[in-house]
Amino acid sequence: MIKSMTGFGRCEIQKGSRKFTVELKSVNHRYLDVNIRMPKKLNFFETAIRTLLKSYANRGKVDIFITYEDLSQSQVSVKYNAALAAEYLKYLRQMEEEFGLENDVRVSVLSRYPEVLTMEEQSEDEEELWNGLKEALEGAFGQFVETRKAEGENLKKDILSKLNFLEREIVFVEERSPQIVAEYRTRLEEKMRELLADTQIEESRIASEVVLFADKICTDEEVVRLKSHIQHMRNTLEEKEGIGRKMDFIAQEMNREANTILSKANDLEVSNHAITLKTEIEKIREQIQNIE
Repeated sequence: MIKSMTGFGRCEIQKGSRKFTVELKSVNHRYLDVNIRMPKKLNFFETAIRTLLKSYANRGKVDIFITYEDLSQSQVSVKYNAALAAEYLKYLRQMEEEFGLENDVRVSVLSRYPEVLTMEEQSEDEEELWNGLKEALEGAFGQFVETRKAEGENLKKDILSKLNFLEREIVFVEERSPQIVAEYRTRLEEKMRELLADTQIEESRIASEVVLFADKICTDEEVVRLKSHIQHMRNTLEEKEGIGRKMDFIAQEMNREANTILSKANDLEVSNHAITLKTEIEKIREQIQNIE
């Protein structure tokens, strides 16, 4: 099943007092380009997150947003630096003696001195933290893939419809080519009769000119290759994944054949249909840019 590079996923998980929320979205990109926004506490898991995502996506510009809440009451603790408090008090007493000042320092004042009392976050169990985060990631990534698959199916239907249209245009070019040669022969005979009047017309000369003209405008090879590319693209659409680059190459080849048909066209109707071919192939290429 083909996948679009456009997708969205979201999952919220609560494991005990820990709450994880993961959201991600993606757009087209030539390669897999990942941008992660998350709390500093989770930065340690960045490599693991990127590795996990690679099992769900191969291409696209992916933005991941992670939020984390610890709902427990013991997230932080107070740390008392007794050595530093003693150091402050020693110098305060020294100042009292040197300058004859009253030492009015109380415990409440000393506790506000820098680094005497500090707030310290308690260490987390990394394994438990990763297990909760991974569950949220997998839930969001799974939803993300499903939206990509759904959009991929829509792309597939649209491309197949356009390929069918291309085949109808090719049929016209095929059927029109012999008519162009016949019309050229008729015009050539009429022109030679006007020029030569009652003189006998050389059929061999006319036949020779018609052969040269037919060879000049012949698009049989281009038509055969274009049909082959269309079938190749249909077959590629049935492959499982990683088909975007391959299909883009096929579309380039299809466009090359359409260009050649247009350059050889010596007929207004064929020219118009060749232009339609090019236009429709370009539409297919635009859709292919969305395929992973």
